[in-house]
Amino acid sequence: MIRTTLNSLAIIGLSSLLFVACAVKGVNNTSKSPPNILFISVDDLNDWVGHLGGHPQAKTPNIDRLARNGVSFSRAYCSAPLCNPSRISLLTGILPSNSGVYGNGEKLRDYLPEAKTLMQYLKENGYSTQGGGKIFHGTRAVDPDSWDFYFELGREEMQATRKSQYANRRKVGLPESAWMRWGPIEVSDDEMFDVKVVNWTISELEKSHEKPFFLACGFTKPHLPWYVPQKYFDMHPLEDIILPETLDNDRDDLPAWGKRFAAEVHTISTGKNFATQGEDHSIVLKYNEWEKGVQAYLATISYVDEHVGRLLNALENSEHADNTIVVLWGDHGWHLGEKQHWRKHTLWEVANRTTLVISAPEGVQKNHLCERPVSLIDLYPTLVEMCGLPARDGLDGQSITPLLRNPVLEWGRPALMTFGLQNHAVQTERWRYIRYNDGGEELYDHTRDPNEWTNLASLAEYKPVIKELQQSLPKVNRQPLK
Repeated sequence: MIRTTLNSLAIIGLSSLLFVACAVKGVNNTSKSPPNILFISVDDLNDWVGHLGGHPQAKTPNIDRLARNGVSFSRAYCSAPLCNPSRISLLTGILPSNSGVYGNGEKLRDYLPEAKTLMQYLKENGYSTQGGGKIFHGTRAVDPDSWDFYFELGREEMQATRKSQYANRRKVGLPESAWMRWGPIEVSDDEMFDVKVVNWTISELEKSHEKPFFLACGFTKPHLPWYVPQKYFDMHPLEDIILPETLDNDRDDLPAWGKRFAAEVHTISTGKNFATQGEDHSIVLKYNEWEKGVQAYLATISYVDEHVGRLLNALENSEHADNTIVVLWGDHGWHLGEKQHWRKHTLWEVANRTTLVISAPEGVQKNHLCERPVSLIDLYPTLVEMCGLPARDGLDGQSITPLLRNPVLEWGRPALMTFGLQNHAVQTERWRYIRYNDGGEELYDHTRDPNEWTNLASLAEYKPVIKELQQSLPKVNRQPLK
Protein backbone atom coordinates (compact mmCIF):
# COMPACT_ATOMS: atom_id res chain seq x y z
CA MET A 1 0.00 0.00 0.00
CA ILE A 2 1.29 3.42 -0.90
CA ARG A 3 1.70 5.73 2.06
CA THR A 4 3.69 8.90 2.43
CA THR A 5 4.64 7.60 5.87
CA LEU A 6 6.88 5.04 4.20
CA ASN A 7 9.50 7.77 4.02
CA SER A 8 11.09 9.10 7.15
CA LEU A 9 11.33 12.83 7.69
CA ALA A 10 15.02 12.69 6.90
CA ILE A 11 14.41 10.96 3.60
CA ILE A 12 11.71 13.49 2.70
CA GLY A 13 14.14 16.31 3.36
CA LEU A 14 16.79 14.72 1.17
CA SER A 15 14.19 13.94 -1.51
CA SER A 16 13.21 17.59 -1.70
CA LEU A 17 16.71 18.38 -2.96
CA LEU A 18 16.45 15.64 -5.53
CA PHE A 19 13.05 16.92 -6.65
CA VAL A 20 14.61 20.29 -7.45
CA ALA A 21 17.12 18.57 -9.68
CA CYS A 22 14.32 16.64 -11.39
CA ALA A 23 12.42 19.87 -11.98
CA VAL A 24 15.32 21.24 -14.00
CA LYS A 25 15.18 18.23 -16.28
CA GLY A 26 11.39 18.47 -16.81
CA VAL A 27 8.81 15.78 -17.40
CA ASN A 28 9.55 15.15 -21.05
CA ASN A 29 13.02 14.23 -22.23
CA THR A 30 13.42 16.34 -25.37
CA SER A 31 16.14 14.03 -26.70
CA LYS A 32 13.45 11.44 -27.43
CA SER A 33 10.43 11.54 -29.68
CA PRO A 34 7.27 13.01 -28.13
CA PRO A 35 5.71 10.64 -25.60
CA ASN A 36 2.61 8.60 -26.33
CA ILE A 37 -0.39 8.77 -24.00
CA LEU A 38 -2.49 5.83 -22.80
CA PHE A 39 -5.62 7.50 -21.40
CA ILE A 40 -7.80 5.23 -19.23
CA SER A 41 -11.13 6.54 -17.95
CA VAL A 42 -13.22 4.63 -15.42
CA ASP A 43 -16.88 5.58 -15.06
CA ASP A 44 -18.26 6.32 -11.54
CA LEU A 45 -15.06 5.27 -9.76
CA ASN A 46 -14.68 6.84 -6.33
CA ASP A 47 -11.66 6.21 -4.08
CA TRP A 48 -12.48 2.53 -3.48
CA VAL A 49 -9.13 1.27 -4.73
CA GLY A 50 -6.59 -0.56 -2.63
CA HIS A 51 -3.84 2.02 -2.28
CA LEU A 52 -6.27 4.87 -1.51
CA GLY A 53 -8.04 2.92 1.21
CA GLY A 54 -11.50 4.26 0.36
CA HIS A 55 -12.93 0.87 1.33
CA PRO A 56 -10.94 -1.71 3.30
CA GLN A 57 -12.12 -4.58 1.10
CA ALA A 58 -11.29 -3.05 -2.28
CA LYS A 59 -9.14 -5.38 -4.41
CA THR A 60 -7.40 -3.53 -7.21
CA PRO A 61 -3.89 -4.97 -7.58
CA ASN A 62 -3.44 -3.60 -11.10
CA ILE A 63 -4.48 -0.02 -10.41
CA ASP A 64 -2.22 -0.24 -7.35
CA ARG A 65 0.59 -1.49 -9.59
CA LEU A 66 0.16 1.55 -11.81
CA ALA A 67 0.24 3.78 -8.72
CA ARG A 68 3.54 2.22 -7.63
CA ASN A 69 4.94 3.20 -11.01
CA GLY A 70 3.89 6.84 -10.71
CA VAL A 71 2.06 9.41 -8.60
CA SER A 72 -1.43 8.82 -7.26
CA PHE A 73 -3.53 11.70 -5.95
CA SER A 74 -5.43 11.02 -2.74
CA ARG A 75 -7.45 14.22 -3.18
CA ALA A 76 -8.40 14.29 -6.84
CA TYR A 77 -11.73 15.93 -7.58
CA CYS A 78 -14.06 16.17 -10.56
CA SER A 79 -15.32 19.50 -11.87
CA ALA A 80 -18.89 18.21 -11.63
CA PRO A 81 -20.42 15.10 -9.99
CA LEU A 82 -22.11 14.03 -13.22
CA CYS A 83 -20.73 12.32 -16.33
CA ASN A 84 -21.29 14.84 -19.13
CA PRO A 85 -20.17 18.07 -17.43
CA SER A 86 -17.23 16.32 -15.78
CA ARG A 87 -15.94 14.87 -19.04
CA ILE A 88 -16.57 17.96 -21.18
CA SER A 89 -14.70 20.13 -18.66
CA LEU A 90 -11.76 17.72 -18.55
CA LEU A 91 -11.48 17.37 -22.32
CA THR A 92 -11.95 21.07 -23.14
CA GLY A 93 -10.21 22.56 -20.11
CA ILE A 94 -13.28 24.76 -19.45
CA LEU A 95 -15.14 24.74 -16.13
CA PRO A 96 -18.92 24.10 -16.10
CA SER A 97 -19.52 27.60 -14.73
CA ASN A 98 -17.81 29.01 -17.85
CA SER A 99 -19.31 26.59 -20.37
CA GLY A 100 -22.89 26.38 -19.07
CA VAL A 101 -22.75 22.58 -19.33
CA TYR A 102 -24.34 21.37 -16.09
CA GLY A 103 -26.28 18.22 -17.04
CA ASN A 104 -26.10 15.10 -19.15
CA GLY A 105 -28.35 16.44 -21.92
CA GLU A 106 -26.18 19.31 -23.11
CA LYS A 107 -24.17 18.81 -26.29
CA LEU A 108 -20.56 19.95 -26.44
CA ARG A 109 -20.73 21.94 -29.68
CA ASP A 110 -24.02 23.63 -28.80
CA TYR A 111 -22.29 25.24 -25.84
CA LEU A 112 -18.65 25.39 -26.95
CA PRO A 113 -18.60 25.53 -30.76
CA GLU A 114 -15.08 27.00 -30.85
CA ALA A 115 -13.52 24.97 -28.06
CA LYS A 116 -10.38 23.03 -28.91
CA THR A 117 -10.40 19.68 -27.14
CA LEU A 118 -7.28 18.06 -25.78
CA MET A 119 -7.35 15.61 -28.67
CA GLN A 120 -7.69 18.37 -31.27
CA TYR A 121 -4.70 20.18 -29.81
CA LEU A 122 -2.64 17.00 -29.88
CA LYS A 123 -3.67 16.38 -33.50
CA GLU A 124 -2.52 19.88 -34.43
CA ASN A 125 0.85 19.03 -32.94
CA GLY A 126 1.52 15.79 -34.77
CA TYR A 127 -0.35 13.20 -32.71
CA SER A 128 -2.76 10.55 -33.87
CA THR A 129 -5.84 10.34 -31.66
CA GLN A 130 -7.79 7.14 -31.23
CA GLY A 131 -10.38 6.10 -28.70
CA GLY A 132 -13.01 3.60 -27.71
CA GLY A 133 -15.58 3.09 -24.99
CA LYS A 134 -16.75 5.96 -22.79
CA ILE A 135 -14.49 9.01 -23.04
CA PHE A 136 -17.04 11.74 -23.65
CA HIS A 137 -20.50 10.99 -22.23
CA GLY A 138 -21.45 8.14 -24.52
CA THR A 139 -19.78 5.15 -26.11
CA ARG A 140 -19.39 6.67 -29.57
CA ALA A 141 -17.09 9.35 -30.92
CA VAL A 142 -19.44 12.18 -29.76
CA ASP A 143 -17.05 14.83 -31.15
CA PRO A 144 -15.70 13.50 -34.47
CA ASP A 145 -13.25 16.39 -34.87
CA SER A 146 -11.39 15.11 -31.82
CA TRP A 147 -10.56 11.71 -33.27
CA ASP A 148 -8.66 10.17 -36.12
CA PHE A 149 -10.43 6.91 -35.34
CA TYR A 150 -13.01 5.79 -32.79
CA PHE A 151 -13.74 2.15 -32.06
CA GLU A 152 -17.47 1.47 -31.99
CA LEU A 153 -19.42 -1.75 -31.85
CA GLY A 154 -21.98 -2.21 -34.60
CA ARG A 155 -25.63 -1.84 -33.65
CA GLU A 156 -26.32 -5.58 -33.78
CA GLU A 157 -23.19 -6.41 -31.81
CA MET A 158 -24.04 -3.76 -29.22
CA GLN A 159 -27.55 -5.16 -28.81
CA ALA A 160 -26.18 -8.68 -28.48
CA THR A 161 -23.71 -7.51 -25.85
CA ARG A 162 -26.41 -5.80 -23.82
CA LYS A 163 -28.72 -8.78 -24.12
CA SER A 164 -26.03 -11.12 -22.85
CA GLN A 165 -25.39 -8.88 -19.86
CA TYR A 166 -29.00 -8.30 -18.85
CA ALA A 167 -30.90 -11.39 -19.92
CA ASN A 168 -28.64 -13.75 -18.03
CA ARG A 169 -28.88 -11.90 -14.74
CA ARG A 170 -29.39 -14.27 -11.87
CA LYS A 171 -32.80 -14.01 -10.24
CA VAL A 172 -32.42 -12.36 -6.86
CA GLY A 173 -36.07 -11.91 -5.97
CA LEU A 174 -36.31 -8.15 -6.44
CA PRO A 175 -39.60 -6.68 -7.61
CA GLU A 176 -39.68 -4.50 -10.70
CA SER A 177 -40.22 -1.44 -8.52
CA ALA A 178 -36.82 -1.87 -6.88
CA TRP A 179 -34.29 0.30 -8.72
CA MET A 180 -31.27 -1.75 -7.67
CA ARG A 181 -29.57 -3.17 -10.75
CA TRP A 182 -26.79 -5.40 -9.53
CA GLY A 183 -25.85 -9.03 -9.26
CA PRO A 184 -23.70 -11.71 -10.89
CA ILE A 185 -24.37 -12.70 -14.48
CA GLU A 186 -23.66 -15.91 -16.33
CA VAL A 187 -21.47 -14.62 -19.13
CA SER A 188 -17.77 -14.73 -19.92
CA ASP A 189 -15.61 -11.62 -19.69
CA ASP A 190 -15.24 -11.58 -23.47
CA GLU A 191 -18.97 -10.93 -23.83
CA MET A 192 -18.72 -7.69 -21.82
CA PHE A 193 -18.65 -4.36 -23.69
CA ASP A 194 -15.67 -3.02 -21.75
CA VAL A 195 -13.62 -6.09 -22.56
CA LYS A 196 -14.25 -5.67 -26.27
CA VAL A 197 -12.94 -2.11 -25.99
CA VAL A 198 -9.90 -3.28 -24.04
CA ASN A 199 -9.20 -5.95 -26.66
CA TRP A 200 -9.22 -3.29 -29.38
CA THR A 201 -6.95 -1.01 -27.33
CA ILE A 202 -4.49 -3.85 -26.81
CA SER A 203 -4.44 -4.50 -30.54
CA GLU A 204 -3.40 -0.87 -31.05
CA LEU A 205 -0.67 -1.12 -28.42
CA GLU A 206 0.73 -4.12 -30.24
CA LYS A 207 1.17 -2.13 -33.48
CA SER A 208 3.93 0.19 -34.60
CA HIS A 209 2.80 3.78 -35.06
CA GLU A 210 4.27 6.41 -37.35
CA LYS A 211 3.13 9.26 -35.11
CA PRO A 212 3.08 9.67 -31.35
CA PHE A 213 -0.35 8.49 -30.24
CA PHE A 214 -3.09 9.45 -27.83
CA LEU A 215 -4.94 6.19 -27.18
CA ALA A 216 -8.07 6.42 -25.01
CA CYS A 217 -9.78 3.41 -23.44
CA GLY A 218 -13.02 4.26 -21.64
CA PHE A 219 -14.60 1.80 -19.19
CA THR A 220 -18.37 2.05 -18.72
CA LYS A 221 -18.10 0.35 -15.32
CA PRO A 222 -18.49 0.67 -12.38
CA HIS A 223 -21.44 2.75 -13.60
CA LEU A 224 -24.75 1.02 -12.95
CA PRO A 225 -25.84 -1.64 -13.66
CA TRP A 226 -23.35 -3.62 -11.58
CA TYR A 227 -23.71 -6.82 -13.57
CA VAL A 228 -20.39 -8.64 -13.91
CA PRO A 229 -19.40 -12.33 -13.97
CA GLN A 230 -19.77 -14.39 -10.81
CA LYS A 231 -16.03 -14.72 -10.20
CA TYR A 232 -15.77 -11.04 -9.26
CA PHE A 233 -18.53 -11.40 -6.68
CA ASP A 234 -16.70 -14.42 -5.27
CA MET A 235 -13.77 -12.11 -4.52
CA HIS A 236 -16.01 -10.21 -2.08
CA PRO A 237 -18.07 -12.70 0.01
CA LEU A 238 -21.40 -11.19 1.01
CA GLU A 239 -21.17 -12.33 4.62
CA ASP A 240 -17.96 -10.34 5.10
CA ILE A 241 -19.05 -7.06 3.53
CA ILE A 242 -18.30 -3.91 5.54
CA LEU A 243 -20.77 -1.07 5.08
CA PRO A 244 -19.72 2.60 4.80
CA GLU A 245 -19.74 4.64 7.99
CA THR A 246 -22.95 6.62 8.32
CA LEU A 247 -24.76 8.83 10.83
CA ASP A 248 -28.52 8.49 11.15
CA ASN A 249 -29.14 12.21 11.70
CA ASP A 250 -26.52 13.31 9.18
CA ARG A 251 -28.95 15.49 7.21
CA ASP A 252 -30.29 17.46 10.17
CA ASP A 253 -27.83 20.35 9.84
CA LEU A 254 -28.05 20.66 6.04
CA PRO A 255 -29.54 23.68 4.28
CA ALA A 256 -32.55 23.20 2.01
CA TRP A 257 -30.62 22.50 -1.18
CA GLY A 258 -28.32 20.05 0.57
CA LYS A 259 -31.34 18.08 1.76
CA ARG A 260 -32.80 18.25 -1.72
CA PHE A 261 -29.66 16.80 -3.30
CA ALA A 262 -29.48 14.05 -0.67
CA ALA A 263 -33.08 12.97 -1.07
CA GLU A 264 -32.90 11.54 -4.55
CA VAL A 265 -36.28 9.96 -5.23
CA HIS A 266 -36.61 6.97 -7.53
CA THR A 267 -39.51 6.66 -9.94
CA ILE A 268 -40.59 3.83 -12.20
CA SER A 269 -42.70 3.85 -15.30
CA THR A 270 -46.21 2.47 -14.85
CA GLY A 271 -47.47 2.57 -18.39
CA LYS A 272 -48.27 6.19 -19.24
CA ASN A 273 -47.34 7.56 -15.83
CA PHE A 274 -44.49 7.44 -13.35
CA ALA A 275 -44.88 6.21 -9.79
CA THR A 276 -42.74 7.57 -6.97
CA GLN A 277 -41.05 4.77 -5.07
CA GLY A 278 -39.27 6.78 -2.38
CA GLU A 279 -35.63 7.60 -1.78
CA ASP A 280 -32.95 5.27 -3.07
CA HIS A 281 -31.59 4.49 0.39
CA SER A 282 -35.00 3.68 1.85
CA ILE A 283 -35.59 1.22 -0.99
CA VAL A 284 -32.19 -0.38 -0.44
CA LEU A 285 -33.00 -0.87 3.24
CA LYS A 286 -36.55 -2.05 2.53
CA TYR A 287 -35.30 -4.91 0.37
CA ASN A 288 -32.20 -5.64 2.48
CA GLU A 289 -29.87 -4.79 -0.39
CA TRP A 290 -27.22 -2.59 1.25
CA GLU A 291 -24.60 -5.33 1.67
CA LYS A 292 -25.42 -6.66 -1.79
CA GLY A 293 -25.01 -3.21 -3.31
CA VAL A 294 -21.62 -2.67 -1.68
CA GLN A 295 -20.55 -6.16 -2.74
CA ALA A 296 -21.65 -5.48 -6.33
CA TYR A 297 -19.80 -2.15 -6.50
CA LEU A 298 -16.62 -3.75 -5.16
CA ALA A 299 -17.02 -6.66 -7.59
CA THR A 300 -17.48 -4.33 -10.55
CA ILE A 301 -14.38 -2.35 -9.58
CA SER A 302 -12.43 -5.62 -9.39
CA TYR A 303 -13.70 -6.49 -12.86
CA VAL A 304 -12.41 -3.17 -14.20
CA ASP A 305 -9.10 -3.67 -12.42
CA GLU A 306 -8.61 -7.08 -14.03
CA HIS A 307 -8.77 -5.53 -17.48
CA VAL A 308 -6.73 -2.48 -16.53
CA GLY A 309 -4.08 -5.09 -15.75
CA ARG A 310 -4.36 -6.49 -19.25
CA LEU A 311 -3.83 -3.00 -20.68
CA LEU A 312 -0.76 -2.45 -18.51
CA ASN A 313 0.67 -5.84 -19.46
CA ALA A 314 0.17 -5.11 -23.14
CA LEU A 315 1.92 -1.77 -22.81
CA GLU A 316 4.82 -3.26 -20.86
CA ASN A 317 5.28 -5.92 -23.54
CA SER A 318 5.09 -3.46 -26.42
CA GLU A 319 7.68 -1.33 -28.19
CA HIS A 320 6.02 1.72 -26.63
CA ALA A 321 6.74 0.85 -22.99
CA ASP A 322 9.65 3.27 -22.61
CA ASN A 323 7.90 6.27 -24.13
CA THR A 324 4.27 6.27 -22.96
CA ILE A 325 2.52 8.34 -20.33
CA VAL A 326 -0.31 6.47 -18.58
CA VAL A 327 -3.21 8.37 -17.04
CA LEU A 328 -6.03 6.60 -15.18
CA TRP A 329 -8.93 8.69 -13.91
CA GLY A 330 -12.49 8.38 -12.69
CA ASP A 331 -15.01 11.01 -13.75
CA HIS A 332 -16.46 11.54 -10.23
CA GLY A 333 -17.23 9.71 -7.00
CA TRP A 334 -20.22 7.66 -5.85
CA HIS A 335 -22.34 7.41 -2.69
CA LEU A 336 -23.31 4.02 -1.28
CA GLY A 337 -25.42 5.12 1.67
CA GLU A 338 -23.36 7.98 3.08
CA LYS A 339 -25.80 10.75 4.10
CA GLN A 340 -28.48 8.16 3.26
CA HIS A 341 -27.75 8.85 -0.40
CA TRP A 342 -26.87 6.68 -3.41
CA ARG A 343 -25.30 7.59 -6.76
CA LYS A 344 -23.57 10.95 -7.32
CA HIS A 345 -25.42 14.29 -7.77
CA THR A 346 -24.18 16.03 -4.61
CA LEU A 347 -21.39 18.42 -3.66
CA TRP A 348 -20.03 16.35 -0.78
CA GLU A 349 -16.64 14.69 -0.69
CA VAL A 350 -17.97 11.23 -1.52
CA ALA A 351 -19.57 12.24 -4.82
CA ASN A 352 -16.67 14.39 -6.00
CA ARG A 353 -13.52 12.56 -4.94
CA THR A 354 -12.18 10.11 -7.46
CA THR A 355 -9.09 8.15 -8.48
CA LEU A 356 -6.28 9.79 -10.47
CA VAL A 357 -2.95 8.11 -11.24
CA ILE A 358 -0.25 9.37 -13.60
CA SER A 359 2.91 7.54 -14.58
CA ALA A 360 5.58 8.29 -17.16
CA PRO A 361 8.98 6.85 -18.08
CA GLU A 362 10.77 10.04 -16.96
CA GLY A 363 10.16 13.08 -14.82
CA VAL A 364 7.41 11.56 -12.66
CA GLN A 365 8.15 10.20 -9.21
CA LYS A 366 7.55 6.52 -8.53
CA ASN A 367 5.40 5.08 -5.76
CA HIS A 368 4.25 8.39 -4.28
CA LEU A 369 0.88 9.42 -2.91
CA CYS A 370 0.27 13.15 -3.34
CA GLU A 371 -2.12 14.59 -0.76
CA ARG A 372 -2.59 18.01 -2.38
CA PRO A 373 -6.08 18.78 -3.76
CA VAL A 374 -6.13 18.70 -7.55
CA SER A 375 -8.89 18.80 -10.13
CA LEU A 376 -9.53 16.86 -13.32
CA ILE A 377 -9.67 20.26 -15.03
CA ASP A 378 -5.88 20.28 -14.55
CA LEU A 379 -5.28 17.24 -16.78
CA TYR A 380 -5.43 19.14 -20.09
CA PRO A 381 -2.60 21.62 -19.31
CA THR A 382 -0.67 18.88 -17.51
CA LEU A 383 -0.57 16.58 -20.53
CA VAL A 384 0.26 19.48 -22.85
CA GLU A 385 3.30 20.24 -20.70
CA MET A 386 4.30 16.59 -20.32
CA CYS A 387 4.30 16.26 -24.12
CA GLY A 388 6.56 19.29 -24.47
CA LEU A 389 3.96 21.27 -26.41
CA PRO A 390 3.35 25.03 -26.23
CA ALA A 391 1.05 25.99 -23.36
CA ARG A 392 -2.50 26.90 -24.35
CA ASP A 393 -4.26 30.11 -23.37
CA GLY A 394 -7.85 30.05 -22.19
CA LEU A 395 -7.71 26.88 -20.07
CA ASP A 396 -9.24 27.00 -16.60
CA GLY A 397 -6.93 24.37 -15.15
CA GLN A 398 -3.33 24.56 -14.04
CA SER A 399 -0.60 22.06 -14.85
CA ILE A 400 0.18 19.76 -11.94
CA THR A 401 3.54 18.66 -13.33
CA PRO A 402 5.30 20.29 -10.34
CA LEU A 403 3.47 17.79 -8.12
CA LEU A 404 4.49 14.92 -10.38
CA ARG A 405 8.11 15.92 -9.82
CA ASN A 406 7.65 16.74 -6.14
CA PRO A 407 4.48 15.25 -4.59
CA VAL A 408 5.12 17.00 -1.24
CA LEU A 409 5.39 20.46 -2.79
CA GLU A 410 3.27 23.12 -1.14
CA TRP A 411 0.17 23.70 -3.28
CA GLY A 412 -2.21 26.47 -2.30
CA ARG A 413 -4.68 26.07 -5.15
CA PRO A 414 -8.08 24.69 -4.08
CA ALA A 415 -10.26 22.41 -6.21
CA LEU A 416 -13.61 23.69 -7.47
CA MET A 417 -16.71 21.57 -8.08
CA THR A 418 -20.07 22.58 -9.59
CA PHE A 419 -23.42 20.80 -9.70
CA GLY A 420 -26.03 22.81 -11.54
CA LEU A 421 -26.23 26.57 -11.92
CA GLN A 422 -24.62 28.46 -9.00
CA ASN A 423 -24.09 25.42 -6.78
CA HIS A 424 -20.41 25.08 -5.95
CA ALA A 425 -17.95 23.42 -3.58
CA VAL A 426 -14.40 24.53 -2.78
CA GLN A 427 -11.90 22.00 -1.41
CA THR A 428 -8.59 22.77 0.28
CA GLU A 429 -6.41 20.37 2.22
CA ARG A 430 -8.44 21.10 5.36
CA TRP A 431 -11.80 22.57 4.38
CA ARG A 432 -14.78 21.84 2.16
CA TYR A 433 -17.07 24.80 1.63
CA ILE A 434 -20.38 24.44 -0.24
CA ARG A 435 -22.57 27.32 -1.39
CA TYR A 436 -25.94 26.75 -3.05
CA ASN A 437 -27.83 28.99 -5.44
CA ASP A 438 -30.15 30.24 -2.67
CA GLY A 439 -27.26 31.21 -0.38
CA GLY A 440 -27.36 28.05 1.75
CA GLU A 441 -23.92 27.01 3.02
CA GLU A 442 -22.01 24.06 4.42
CA LEU A 443 -18.51 23.97 5.89
CA TYR A 444 -16.59 20.87 6.97
CA ASP A 445 -13.24 20.55 8.70
CA HIS A 446 -11.63 17.45 7.20
CA THR A 447 -8.87 17.33 9.80
CA ARG A 448 -11.48 16.60 12.48
CA ASP A 449 -14.49 15.47 10.47
CA PRO A 450 -13.47 13.52 7.34
CA ASN A 451 -17.00 12.05 7.05
CA GLU A 452 -18.54 15.54 6.86
CA TRP A 453 -20.99 14.86 9.68
CA THR A 454 -20.91 18.34 11.27
CA ASN A 455 -21.82 21.43 9.25
CA LEU A 456 -19.94 24.39 10.76
CA ALA A 457 -21.25 27.10 8.44
CA SER A 458 -23.66 28.64 10.98
CA LEU A 459 -21.01 29.16 13.66
CA ALA A 460 -19.67 32.71 13.92
CA GLU A 461 -16.10 31.59 14.63
CA TYR A 462 -15.85 30.11 11.12
CA LYS A 463 -17.02 33.18 9.21
CA PRO A 464 -13.41 34.22 8.40
CA VAL A 465 -12.74 30.76 6.97
CA ILE A 466 -15.85 30.99 4.81
CA LYS A 467 -14.94 34.48 3.64
CA GLU A 468 -11.53 33.26 2.50
CA LEU A 469 -12.94 30.19 0.72
CA GLN A 470 -15.54 32.29 -1.05
CA GLN A 471 -12.71 33.95 -2.97
CA SER A 472 -12.39 30.72 -4.97
CA LEU A 473 -16.03 30.64 -6.10
CA PRO A 474 -16.59 31.34 -9.81
CA LYS A 475 -17.00 34.97 -10.76
CA VAL A 476 -19.04 33.89 -13.80
CA ASN A 477 -21.97 31.48 -13.83
CA ARG A 478 -23.04 30.99 -17.40
CA GLN A 479 -26.74 30.37 -17.90
CA PRO A 480 -27.67 27.16 -19.71
CA LEU A 481 -29.14 27.50 -23.17
CA LYS A 482 -32.92 27.64 -23.30
